[in-house]
Amino acid sequence: MIALIRKALTHPWLALAFRLYIGGLFVYAAMYKINYAAEFSTTIASYRLVPYWAVNTLSIIMPWTEIICGALLILGIRVKSAASIIAVLLSTFTVAIIINLFRNAPISCGCFHTIEDPISWWTVLRDLSWVAMTMHVYYFDSVLQTDQLFLGKLKRIES
Repeated sequence: MIALIRKALTHPWLALAFRLYIGGLFVYAAMYKINYAAEFSTTIASYRLVPYWAVNTLSIIMPWTEIICGALLILGIRVKSAASIIAVLLSTFTVAIIINLFRNAPISCGCFHTIEDPISWWTVLRDLSWVAMTMHVYYFDSVLQTDQLFLGKLKRIES
């Protein structure tokens, strides 16, 4: 029974589902931030963790990093690299939320829109579940990776 559960939890098709979900989630989250960079910079500033001179730069760079990594996950290109970057981003977001929860700061997450429900421990649990999904993708994803399909064809041509 335990072997069956382990096989199901480490199955590459589950990793593919997680990869498409996390990739789509990050593309969706980045779209609003790219279109409304000024509002997103206000959200970043409300966390009070970044120096004032870095807020605008971060509000431009972070959404583009999210959309590129999300698209790479969806397309199956450089999956481990994209999953690593997304795991670092999610971990950073989670730590920032925890710090502000301990400060009792009444701010919204800013993940998808600037006006959202205030952060809570449910936000932390949600982000941690996304970290777990991303780590699952990193370790177990092997289905429909575009770069592996291309490299496999390239190796056959060289032989």
